[in-house]
Amino acid sequence: MTEQVLLSMEDEVLENVQSEGAAEETAAETKERGKFGNAMRKAGNALKNFFKRIPSYLRTALRVFCGWFGFGVFGGPSNKKRKKIFFDVIGYVILIVGGVTMLYPFWWMFAASLAGPTYNANGDIATNALTNMITTIFWPANTSRFGLFYNYEQAITLLNSAWQTVTIGGQAYAFWRSVINTLLYSLIPVTVGVFTSASAAFAFAKLDFKGKNFVFFYCLAAIMVPFPSIMIAQFCVYSSIGWTDNGLAMIVPGCFGAIMTAFFIRQYLYGMPTAILEAAKIDGAGYWRQFVSFVIPLAKPAIMAQFILSFMGSWNNYLAPQVFITEDMWKPLTLAIGQLDTSYSTDVTNAPSVMAASVLALLPILILFAIFQKTIIGSIMLTGSKE
Repeated sequence: MTEQVLLSMEDEVLENVQSEGAAEETAAETKERGKFGNAMRKAGNALKNFFKRIPSYLRTALRVFCGWFGFGVFGGPSNKKRKKIFFDVIGYVILIVGGVTMLYPFWWMFAASLAGPTYNANGDIATNALTNMITTIFWPANTSRFGLFYNYEQAITLLNSAWQTVTIGGQAYAFWRSVINTLLYSLIPVTVGVFTSASAAFAFAKLDFKGKNFVFFYCLAAIMVPFPSIMIAQFCVYSSIGWTDNGLAMIVPGCFGAIMTAFFIRQYLYGMPTAILEAAKIDGAGYWRQFVSFVIPLAKPAIMAQFILSFMGSWNNYLAPQVFITEDMWKPLTLAIGQLDTSYSTDVTNAPSVMAASVLALLPILILFAIFQKTIIGSIMLTGSKE
């Protein structure tokens, strides 16, 4: 009985302490709100006094001007339709300025790649092609007299002469060989790797097995290891098994997938109803049938987006082939342009051809993104279906 009395007394003391603390907090909050309210009232009064000191003719002009845009100030009428049009115009102007800002570098690359020397009346060079390329703003001061796209022809010629790797009938084809190598390093590992990553994402998202989270977070931890810190070790391994002189170092490792691709697709699959897979399992479908017949079609936006992004990354990859590829025969387009840039970027005659080669390398990526931009953007939105 005594213990019960003591417990009840302790409860009462605790309740009193809590109520006193709550009262103190309420008083402090009330005090803070009072200070904030006083500050707002002072600001409002100061604003009113400021408007009162404005001359009447200026107030009339502001009322008419703001009223034309739908804002009712100084007693003027308010128009929601005009106000909406005003904000729409402001939004479109901001978007147009941002779009032009982002597109201008690509336009400058194209315009600069057309630059050619300027000749005087005697037929001598007055301004070299490098100067005309650098001073280009929207259009070069002068283009090549041999044709508008002469620099692109010259770029292919210079790329062919950079490496005498492929010769057919005495004609060098290093440019097209580098393009084929780039396609090999982009299509094969990306296609197989995205499929492998999608299967791993399906296992991490929809299958239950012991240690699933540990394995997934262990894979995520590998992202923290930067590529430059392990590329020497990778080169030693690839060189010892003979992959550095035939391009396999750029193909085989990518076929095992990428953890970031698996992570993205896994997050997408979390929004897919599990009931679909459970119904398929009841009908006798195994994991492979579930993955091929249900997961791939439903996760197609995410898989396609990852394929496109991975392809773009592989196409633009420069460091890995620079380290892993030792034979000129197997070097991709990025290394060919790098060699061209090293040899001719400051050449007063061939500098625009280097820019033309960069445009040629960038063009497939721009076309690919323009075609599949809706797929890339749509894949970011998870499905709205609920279980």
